[in-house]
Amino acid sequence: MNKKDSGLKSERILDVAEELFALHGFDGVTMRQISTGANVDVALASYHFGKKLDLFYAVFHRRAELLGNTRREVLRNSLQAASGQPQTLEQIIEAFLLPLKFAQESGDPGWKNYMALLAYVMTSPVWSKTLMKDNFDKHVGEFIEALKVIFPKAREADLHWCYHYVSGALALTLAQTGRIDRLSGGKCQSSDFEAAYQRMIPFMAAGFRAVCGKETIIKSR
Repeated sequence: MNKKDSGLKSERILDVAEELFALHGFDGVTMRQISTGANVDVALASYHFGKKLDLFYAVFHRRAELLGNTRREVLRNSLQAASGQPQTLEQIIEAFLLPLKFAQESGDPGWKNYMALLAYVMTSPVWSKTLMKDNFDKHVGEFIEALKVIFPKAREADLHWCYHYVSGALALTLAQTGRIDRLSGGKCQSSDFEAAYQRMIPFMAAGFRAVCGKETIIKSR
């Protein structure tokens, strides 16, 4: 097998594993199911990635770094906006909600699967402690510091609770459970990330203002 074929098969294994883990969680998926979906031998999947746990980690890490770094870049760019434009609360929230934009704008269907997997990890006491800590939690401090500038008189505990609520709303939306489809009688679709994104920014901004008080607009240097 040449390197190109090996690389294509590795990506196919990751894509199938990503979809299955997103649908069924870690415990609901076997290496044989993944191998069958990727049309490769179980031995080949194990050769490339090791045990199922190693493959699960590889699937999660594959997009995590890009997502985390892009979030931070968007946040910093809004802080250093040209022409002295002020950074707004909405811009900070927009950077945090970047996963929704990735999922709705990317031509890669794998991003929607990854977002559902991310929601699964975010809401798991086990996986969140290991995977979120190493990939996303390290960037939270920058968001909190940006919020402190917007709300200089707010208690830090209030900022963290609001951030926590935002994370919860994002996780539920990314999970695409279909519940809103049923409750709304089809007027809303859990897979419609564009509609969710448009509404979440003003909704979350109003929540921050209600809890943290009046913001102070600081112009970028």
